[in-house]
Amino acid sequence: MKKTLFLFFISYIVMGFQTDQVESNTWTLKKNQNGVSVYSRDAENSRFKELKSVTTYKSSLSSLIALIDDFESYPQWVYKCAVSTTIKKNSEKDLIHYQSVIAPWPVDNRDFVVHVQLQQDPVTKVIIQNVSCIPDYIPRVKGHVRITEFKARWTLIPLKDGYVEANYELLVNPGGNVPAWIVNLAAVDGPYETAINMKKMLMKEKYQKAVVLFVKEPL
Repeated sequence: MKKTLFLFFISYIVMGFQTDQVESNTWTLKKNQNGVSVYSRDAENSRFKELKSVTTYKSSLSSLIALIDDFESYPQWVYKCAVSTTIKKNSEKDLIHYQSVIAPWPVDNRDFVVHVQLQQDPVTKVIIQNVSCIPDYIPRVKGHVRITEFKARWTLIPLKDGYVEANYELLVNPGGNVPAWIVNLAAVDGPYETAINMKKMLMKEKYQKAVVLFVKEPL
């Protein structure tokens, strides 16, 4: 009897732990406005929330990739982006990218260096672009705090009638002495503003007429 109760107690603890794990990995809707949904969830081994924006665009895949890969345009539409440039281009789908981010006074601006890699499923035509942090790729820049924890992912999913669902996931530790709770409180604004600005940028003729040779459109 005691052994049965002990096993039941252990099973209860394990099941409870697993439930907590599942709940902590569930996306929670934080904002749903103007066709943009922004979610957050607890991130493993981080005090900072992981974020996700979901937006549907009337667009070709080529148009979206033409804009996403136009890194020099980022200061025009990516939230708080001050400088954006390609450091090294290994191929059309593989490059090293640098970006600096404007921080509110008196906090120092941030910057980061990332490895960007793109792939497309030949059957579903879904495009995934993974972004991983490589903080020591170039020397530190004066007046900036180098971000050492950064990961992001674009997922572009073709829908019917010429629409594409764009999911953007982001986890970033801004470094320095900024409390995590302050960052988490204001974090929703970034993905939301970026998605809204992206809609406007996509209307430009250079993106509307863009044809990216390595991107295959759905039939």
